[in-house]
Amino acid sequence: MEIYSIDESFLNLSDVAPGLRVELARDLRATVRAWTGIPTCVGIGPTKTLAKLANHIAKTVHDLQGACDLTDPTAYAHWLCRIDVAEVWGIGRASLAKLEAMGVESVADLRDLDPRPVRKGLTVVGERIIHELRGLACLPLEMVPARRKGCAVTRSFSGRVEDRATLEEAVSAHATRLGEKLRREGLATNHVTVFYHTSEHDRDAPMRSVSTTVTLPEHTSDTLALIKAAQHGVAMTWREPGDRPWRYSKAGIVTNDLVPLSHSPRALIGAMDRERSGPLMAAMDACNSRWGRGSVVPARAGLVAKRGWDTKFEMRTPRYTTQVGELPVAHA
Repeated sequence: MEIYSIDESFLNLSDVAPGLRVELARDLRATVRAWTGIPTCVGIGPTKTLAKLANHIAKTVHDLQGACDLTDPTAYAHWLCRIDVAEVWGIGRASLAKLEAMGVESVADLRDLDPRPVRKGLTVVGERIIHELRGLACLPLEMVPARRKGCAVTRSFSGRVEDRATLEEAVSAHATRLGEKLRREGLATNHVTVFYHTSEHDRDAPMRSVSTTVTLPEHTSDTLALIKAAQHGVAMTWREPGDRPWRYSKAGIVTNDLVPLSHSPRALIGAMDRERSGPLMAAMDACNSRWGRGSVVPARAGLVAKRGWDTKFEMRTPRYTTQVGELPVAHA
């Protein structure tokens, strides 16, 4: 199984007999619905592109009962000439305009094109799509997720921020979250980029956008070290306001070139105390895992319940499956 996104996965069904695949798909769908209440659809195909297309068909054609199998030659021939080319995975607006100019309307039209001229107009991606539509797999299952190369924590403020103390608290909170993400995957960084800016929508206020990169003595995922670097970034770029203060609307912290912490080199000068940092960070993560994120945070990140700058979620859908306090209440 390859987990493609938060709500989608690819499964290898090569060991399942062709006559049993649709039955298995409907059983999977019924099980998910019974256990979680979430409706799903299952698309089956010899390639990822055809499986995605089959999933689209299963969603839109009620008679299929949520499962479509394009490994069946009859279904393959029936549906490809009836589905618009815009539904093909990987065809965006620019590519769609080029295909329409070539007279391509259905998925079957795209499948029957010569891949070589298509490559000139749609690059290698377009050529690969044609091969996938013909049943030649060009995108194998990724059984091991690719290692994260970069990480960012950015948030818009619920109101405008004008003072340095509040801004430092915000970037410290972002650095705290960054440390959690890095430790969860066993990664570390030796630099962070801190940015903050005003909003272009504040027509009557002065505009300002700043960004700076702070280098650490060695790779780390220690929240305290990341907070110190983030606050140093604010200190280097902060300017005291004049008659018209800057009204900052967003801040964030970004890093890239991540490496596994266990394989990262140690600094000759200014090395961090990993023997102390490791258990401390593990204890903090364990508390937040058990009692909820933000239960234990460094003081510089501010108390979660009292952050006046934090993002508002007034239009967020209730989180019934993860937050007991947001469960619907039935009144007799």
